[in-house]
Amino acid sequence: MEKIVTFGEIMLRLAPEGYYRFVQAQSFGAIYGGGEANVAVSLANFGMDAAFVTKLPKHEIGQAAVNSLRQFGVDTSNIVRGGDRVGIYFLEKGASQRPSKVIYDRANSAIAAATPADFDWKKIFDSAAWFHFTGITPALSDNAASITLEAVKTAKEKGLTVSCDLNYRKNLWSKEKAGEVMAGLMPFVDLCIANEEDAADVFGIHAKNTDVTSGSIDREGYKEVAKALTGRFGFRKVAITLRESINANDNNWAAMYCCDGDYFFSKKYPVHIVDRVGGGDSFGAGLIYANLKGLGPQEAVEFAAAASCLKHSVEGDFNQVSVDETLRLAGGDASGRVQR
Repeated sequence: MEKIVTFGEIMLRLAPEGYYRFVQAQSFGAIYGGGEANVAVSLANFGMDAAFVTKLPKHEIGQAAVNSLRQFGVDTSNIVRGGDRVGIYFLEKGASQRPSKVIYDRANSAIAAATPADFDWKKIFDSAAWFHFTGITPALSDNAASITLEAVKTAKEKGLTVSCDLNYRKNLWSKEKAGEVMAGLMPFVDLCIANEEDAADVFGIHAKNTDVTSGSIDREGYKEVAKALTGRFGFRKVAITLRESINANDNNWAAMYCCDGDYFFSKKYPVHIVDRVGGGDSFGAGLIYANLKGLGPQEAVEFAAAASCLKHSVEGDFNQVSVDETLRLAGGDASGRVQR
């Protein structure tokens, strides 16, 4: 079985119960998650050999984060132990016209303070076929950016396929810094994944006739975005998720996949959201799975879009759905009828 390695930060997520606001909360539910960790869990649930790499403190909270991955069969053997703290994010779920909110408390986390000497990438990539990271990781610190650059260089030297989800986070760095750092990483990337805003935020590549605030998405505009990204960086493939936001609870969800100059669009799903965190990560995991299983471009984007659609119905960061459930939805069974 081909091994996938993901690298990034896993955080402690603290959230009020249900739709309570931060200022109403008397208690916070605690779980773990983070972009690349979410991808690893999705892939493990699909039956793949998935490994997650990070740095975590040796104390019990760090161990709890490791345990949250192990329960799904994710390989944690290359997680480095050290540093002082686990990053935290607070999540307030939105409802109707009130948006969700995220507050980060992740400065000086163990992975942000890590150094290149902490990771032996040649060893980590032994027997691996794929490496995945997101734009969140190099945004954590200059050291994290250097570690990511070393990782992608080593991955290409060892013949791995490399995927990156641009995942721009304005609370972590400026658009200018993001564009500069990510441009240095992109030449090593084979598959670039983005949402409907990332290319504009990171590289200034805008989709025509699109307004993400109003939920207006133009397919032709995103073909031009994929073409521009490929022309600039030489990507083999580009995938873009297309979220039409009706309100905080209801979205339309679809995706576009560009392969060898051809464009493939998934079905559009009307989604009533239980938890949207990790929706893009589940799409990336679905695309990685589809590629490693040799699915054609149309099948691949349908599988990935279906996986991410289902994630919106699952509480927590991790997408806990199976290949069979994903294939059933991708095949057209969107009824939600009881399975007996």
